[in-house]
Amino acid sequence: MDARIEQVVTTGKLTLDDTEHDVENNTYIVGDDDEVIVIDPAYDAEAILKEVGDREVMAVILTDGNEHHLGVVLEVAAAGEDDEEDWAPIALHRADRLLWRDYFGRLAKQEEDEDDAKALRALEPDIWLEDGGVFEIGGAALEVVHTPGHTPGSISVISEQLGVLLSGDTLHRGRPGSIGGQYEDLRKQLNSIGALLTPCPRT
Repeated sequence: MDARIEQVVTTGKLTLDDTEHDVENNTYIVGDDDEVIVIDPAYDAEAILKEVGDREVMAVILTDGNEHHLGVVLEVAAAGEDDEEDWAPIALHRADRLLWRDYFGRLAKQEEDEDDAKALRALEPDIWLEDGGVFEIGGAALEVVHTPGHTPGSISVISEQLGVLLSGDTLHRGRPGSIGGQYEDLRKQLNSIGALLTPCPRT
């Protein structure tokens, strides 16, 4: 197995319920010397793509549909390619479709060109993630686990080969994940965390 994980930390602001929050985001780049999957890009596409280098981006996985991920997802998926047919597929859980449509709908309203606005309104993820779905990269399998609570479509990614659990905003260090101390559905999130950690081996 040649796969490895690289981390890029980016910072920015996220507005929820008319309140602006400072957010630190972990983007993970999983792959080998030739191909990678990018998980949770946010804020600084240039820094993320610099870490990717000349490797091919095979997919961009979003662990939730909050706008700090959506703000750079197209740029990271494009990875410098002008032709959209050469862009990496974007993957999101269907339960966060409303978050996706709301974000790109707001962008469409800001567009002066009607064709560009129409394209933004029609934009959809290329892959709808499902619980139990698997991506393969560099000899490692990345399994999708639906962990709703932070958002309806929050997911986590587990790789037994790499020995990692990438929980997005479902689980932060020592506590349930939140932005500005706000929880969308804390009870559901705690249930997801319990189900997520139960199969994990104790060390």
